[in-house]
Amino acid sequence: MFVPLSAQTFSEYKNTQAESFQKYKDENDAKFNTYLKSEWEAYTAQIPDSLYEKPKPKELPHVPERSDKYPWGTTPIKVQGEGPKVIIELALPKESVTPKEISKDEKDITIDFYGTSLGFTLPHAIDKARFYPQTQEGISNFFDSIAQTEYLPLIKEIETTSKSMNLNDWGVYQLVLKLGKKLYANEEEAKLLSWFVFNKLGYAVKVGLSNQKVLLMHYAQKVIYATPNYIIDAKKYFVLSNYAKEETGNVFTYAQNYPESEKPLDLTLTSLPFLSENIKSKTLSFKQYEHEYFIPYEYNQNLIDFMASYPQADYETYFNAPIERRSFAGIATAMKKYIDNKKTSEAMNFVLNFVQNAFVYKTDSEQFGREKVMFAEETLYFDKSDCEDRAVLFSYLVKELFHVGVVGVKYKDHMATALYLPMQGDSVKAGSKKFIIADPTYINASIGESMPKYRSLKPERFIVVSN
Repeated sequence: MFVPLSAQTFSEYKNTQAESFQKYKDENDAKFNTYLKSEWEAYTAQIPDSLYEKPKPKELPHVPERSDKYPWGTTPIKVQGEGPKVIIELALPKESVTPKEISKDEKDITIDFYGTSLGFTLPHAIDKARFYPQTQEGISNFFDSIAQTEYLPLIKEIETTSKSMNLNDWGVYQLVLKLGKKLYANEEEAKLLSWFVFNKLGYAVKVGLSNQKVLLMHYAQKVIYATPNYIIDAKKYFVLSNYAKEETGNVFTYAQNYPESEKPLDLTLTSLPFLSENIKSKTLSFKQYEHEYFIPYEYNQNLIDFMASYPQADYETYFNAPIERRSFAGIATAMKKYIDNKKTSEAMNFVLNFVQNAFVYKTDSEQFGREKVMFAEETLYFDKSDCEDRAVLFSYLVKELFHVGVVGVKYKDHMATALYLPMQGDSVKAGSKKFIIADPTYINASIGESMPKYRSLKPERFIVVSN
């Protein structure tokens, strides 16, 4: 039996409903709420997908140090038609966009969105909606109450704010959830408001009941790993609030989506959100053959915090996400003095050696207690990282600095990269093209040297990195 979540009595609740508007603002709301009252079905949680078939190794092999004739610990690799020596042309960082802070006096409610204060105007009585009774009927009652408010201006404000801040779907997700939690102290009611808003924004989002709790379930076409999900009408709906937690049991919910709300949640991050700046600095360093190299740069802590909120997306998301221009310019400027006027192979191997040696190797389970692929910006931020984190960082740096094709090379328990270069060395074939292995986790290895364990193995798959 459900326990009431509100101190409000049933008679008080009925009085509140009597005072609400008598007509829906959207005829779809009337149709959908009628559908919500129909009999729900039970769905069984699916086992969350895993990124790796085998645990990643806790220790990695090193290439024995060679003669200091080759300053980055590389063997001479001949590049056909290597051409002129490398000159790094640095693009100045684009002017950062700082969101406007909204005064509390201008709006009904303000939220902190990763360092940026955002204000919203609330429709009258929106905070009066209640999840009561704590059953399917209560969800219908909550929807009924919200649907009779003047909610459209709030939806427009959310859309305008999302566009002005350059938010991707995950940014919109975080924005809506933060708004719901600020408006409702009751967690279940905050979820229900978010569900209503997501549907109005066009996302395919369902709500259900499991173990007397409200579950939000987002449809996504790509797998979100380590996340319980339900197959409803042949589509996967993910319970993001239970990411990296215990499995969710059966859920009682409905099959039909809100009218015209079919958009999947897409975690792709091809451009970064415009967040207020909390600039910090860091210096990365590594030693090689009695030489020490220093790579200072700056980063926005608010962006790091935003990325930390991500669930486990597909590899393409991480390999194709950018580094903030300020951070990249700092890294590239520092590297410029070391690799300008060097041969292409020597300059590329310096970048590879930087990624191999500037960070301590540690698996995600040791560092975070769960699997976590990092964005390149996060790998720079954390002192420790594992194979796929370094592969993501190296692929971005080598693509931006040298404009070469690169793919991620995925094995059952390891991730490397490979470059589309006319070099000699260990290689893999992706499609019709031969790519030369460059392993950012094989310490002191040069381009063209694969870990002995993987030299004869066929990769599971390749991750395409967009140019």
